[in-house]
Amino acid sequence: MPVNTSSFQKTLHLLCDTLRHDFALLLRLTAKSAKKKERKGQGRGGYNIHSLCFLIVFVLLISACGNNGKMTYSDTATYGECTVTCDESYQPIMQVETDTFMGLYKYAKVHVKYLPEAQVFNELMNNDSIRFAVVSRELNAKEKEAFEQRKLFPKTLKIAIDAVALVVNNANSDTLIRYEQLADIITGKITSWKQLNENTAADSIRIVFDKNGSSNTRFLQEKFLGSAPFPKNTYATNSNSAVIEYVSQNKNAIGVISVNWISDRDDPAVNEFLQKVKVVALSPPDTSADAGSYFKPYQAYVYLKQYPLIRDVYIINREGRNGLGTGFASFIAGDQGQRLLKLMGMLPATLPVRLIQIK
Repeated sequence: MPVNTSSFQKTLHLLCDTLRHDFALLLRLTAKSAKKKERKGQGRGGYNIHSLCFLIVFVLLISACGNNGKMTYSDTATYGECTVTCDESYQPIMQVETDTFMGLYKYAKVHVKYLPEAQVFNELMNNDSIRFAVVSRELNAKEKEAFEQRKLFPKTLKIAIDAVALVVNNANSDTLIRYEQLADIITGKITSWKQLNENTAADSIRIVFDKNGSSNTRFLQEKFLGSAPFPKNTYATNSNSAVIEYVSQNKNAIGVISVNWISDRDDPAVNEFLQKVKVVALSPPDTSADAGSYFKPYQAYVYLKQYPLIRDVYIINREGRNGLGTGFASFIAGDQGQRLLKLMGMLPATLPVRLIQIK
């Protein structure tokens, strides 16, 4: 992504003004030379090969200055090449959006860097080649100030509503958990499955996240811990899929993942995941009107806000022009991109969701 600094612009303006002055002078000198030759009887056409070469070079240089020193770009909203970054939690949906966009616009090439949330924001802030980021939080005050100091004003666009899902081993019978019980698990007050159900075969609880610095980790910490650390029975793997694998092999584990890893029932990989683990149903807080009822992180329950662990998904676009990054972001937030999210079991930000009551 080109950097257009004020010092570069001033230098380019000065160069262009100099070229224009020299070009005008050359034209006058050439005209005078032609008139002298005509008076001496050498005929018209005083432009020799050297003068013609000079004219061509100056015309090309002057043409390059025709944009008043503004940077030119090689991409448009549907053409060219760009790089974006995305929270690893949203890799399944982002991969489909990217493949579909490039399938529709064959001259567009989008590279996606999948990283934990902390690294995504680091790339967005410090890597000028990054056009936008897909994340589950907005810029904080410190990040906004850092952008403003560089005269950059990123735009934030809500594209979906996500849920954080909990999964347990297939041998674990405790698939109904109250919101207050989950809070006690995350804070370390409950450390054994027998504290939830004394008849269970499972024992010490192992809380398993995808990675340190992930959005899933941050979400539960902010919701239940504040600035306090996670309890000692908390572990990190290497990805959302690794969480599912770990839980499938450890009967005491409870895994924390983004719901889009298990929401697309038309995806064979998702169905394979769902055969390995059970999805936990949560009840809202005791103060909620739906307290005592249990809900899984399905689209309808997320839409009705009955499932308690929900969050928004955003595109933070720092491109600042109508380039390929902005074109791709508009596609995701537009009708086609939103329909893709809905088909994959995510709750789109703008597309209506139809609820059917079965009697």
